[in-house]
Amino acid sequence: MKFMKLGSKPDCFQTDGTNVRYVVSELATDITVIVGDVKFYLHKFPLLSKSAHLQQLVTAGTGEHNDEVYIPEIPGGSAAFEICAKFCYGMTVTLNAYNVVAARCAAEYLGMHETIEKGNLTYKIDVFLSSSIFRSWKDSIIVLQSTKSLMPLSEELKLVSNCLESIAVKASADISKVDWSYTYNRKKLPEENGNNPNWNGVRNRSVPKDWWVEDLCELEIDVYKRVIVSIKNKGVVPNDVIGEALKAYAYRYLPGFSKGVLQCGDPLKYQSAVSTIVWLLPAEKGSVSSSFLSKLLKASIFLAFGDETKDELVRRMGQQLEEASVSDLLIRSPEGEAMTYDVNAVQKMVEVFLLQDHNSEIESLEEGNEIQEPRGPGILSDATKLMVAKLIDGYLAEVAKDPNLPSVKFIDLAEMVSGITRPSHDGLYRAIDMYLKEHPGIGKSDKKRICKLIDCKKLSADACIHAVQNERLPLRMVVQVLFFEQVRASASSGSSTPDLPKAIKDLTSGSHSSSRSATTNPEEDWDAVAMAEELKALKGELASLRLANGRGSSERNGDGKNGIDKAALSKMKGLLKSKKLFTKLWSSKGGGYGENSGSDSSESLGSANQEEAKSTPSRNRRHSVS
Repeated sequence: MKFMKLGSKPDCFQTDGTNVRYVVSELATDITVIVGDVKFYLHKFPLLSKSAHLQQLVTAGTGEHNDEVYIPEIPGGSAAFEICAKFCYGMTVTLNAYNVVAARCAAEYLGMHETIEKGNLTYKIDVFLSSSIFRSWKDSIIVLQSTKSLMPLSEELKLVSNCLESIAVKASADISKVDWSYTYNRKKLPEENGNNPNWNGVRNRSVPKDWWVEDLCELEIDVYKRVIVSIKNKGVVPNDVIGEALKAYAYRYLPGFSKGVLQCGDPLKYQSAVSTIVWLLPAEKGSVSSSFLSKLLKASIFLAFGDETKDELVRRMGQQLEEASVSDLLIRSPEGEAMTYDVNAVQKMVEVFLLQDHNSEIESLEEGNEIQEPRGPGILSDATKLMVAKLIDGYLAEVAKDPNLPSVKFIDLAEMVSGITRPSHDGLYRAIDMYLKEHPGIGKSDKKRICKLIDCKKLSADACIHAVQNERLPLRMVVQVLFFEQVRASASSGSSTPDLPKAIKDLTSGSHSSSRSATTNPEEDWDAVAMAEELKALKGELASLRLANGRGSSERNGDGKNGIDKAALSKMKGLLKSKKLFTKLWSSKGGGYGENSGSDSSESLGSANQEEAKSTPSRNRRHSVS
């Protein structure tokens, strides 16, 4: 820390009690200066020779109290006045970053200018500030902190602006020129921990680009705002470093912010901090992480902010939604809401995300440019869309556990990303199954809309195994899963798919696409529940087909053509049986099945023939393995 000593005489100020200060001298004191509740017994000559304001006060005094002077409003109070008084006596006084602003403001108040005496206190302090304080990184920050209590005089004397300029210039300096001390504890390097075997004790490492971030966290929010604005105005520091600075400040200034839950404290103080941080966020997309934006949004909801701040954070999260995680989207609903999580906010994020692609296409068309690969900036790639689709699938699986989540909210959010092509629908299936499990009273039409979002062809083998045993799913979907499993098994063996009746083709062709697609099947097709015997028979045919494929593979390694013929014959028999079974299953549903409540409520449809019915073991009920 820089300091400056003024004067050469020994300090002769003494204290008598708590509120009396006097100078030890052979001469009797002839003036009393009252500063607040402290009395200073001094001599007129040294004071009046350097202070124009004291000259005026003494001259204006009349009567028996003309030796008493009141200066209750002097900046810095009694401590600052004592520094000025000691300077007048020529006593030794030390100025540093902590007291220099108070001394400068007090000297200005007392009129200790060059016009009164050459080399007066204001001049000496200004030289010290410009030659030492403003050239020091940490001293500039300390001085800036001390100016707040001395407003507006410190502003008028340009102390604040000079501090801001000094800090902004240093923060914008090339890191190769940073040779001063700074605080950096967030990412300790190996040599700082003593873990680097090649470190010989000599400080020889590159300076991190965000070296200045932590030191500024000591500032109050209003002063911090002015510093960041000054740094941004320089146009040198990258936006991601500005974002890192805001994140570090929020973590330091807001207790509990790093965990997404603010601790009890001054709500007005927290509101001011959060709103200022949001206002300071760089406009550039990706300058701050989605996790940080999510924490700001959660804090704004906790602090009951207005819609403007929350809408801005939702918009920014939507612009970089592909970077978010499920935990980032699990935002608690405002107090008084029935839903546990704010699904409306996530819907708005998805809208903003998808709108980017739409707006970019419109701009390209307006400019007369064709959209070509690689995609231009602002146009969403397929990989980016896929990341968001998977993200929403995971989010739906979490919010589905909320018993107060309306089906329309769940469905609308799922449909928003239904147009995004995904190679697998396992995540969507998991979310839908979770919702059906937690909401057994869901209506028929809603269950239909939900289940039609799943493309059975894109379910993995494990998901298919789960689906055919899932008593919460409609019969139609279970049949679809079994059919496509047979198609998959047939394709893996190199044979053609069996020619199924039109009813079965209609059944399978109506899957997925969208909940808005039309269907010619009765409403109860979605709500009928297959009996355990029916599903067992269907799965038995699938197992037969797979077994035949397995035999074919092993025999190809041995007998060649004979093995292939046997496998093909076995597979054909299995497919013919399945054809009969699918037909019977579809045609025997006369309708009028009740909604699935977890028990087998449909009448038994039997199997393809009596022999199969006798040899097929039955289950009392299907079960879920979720």
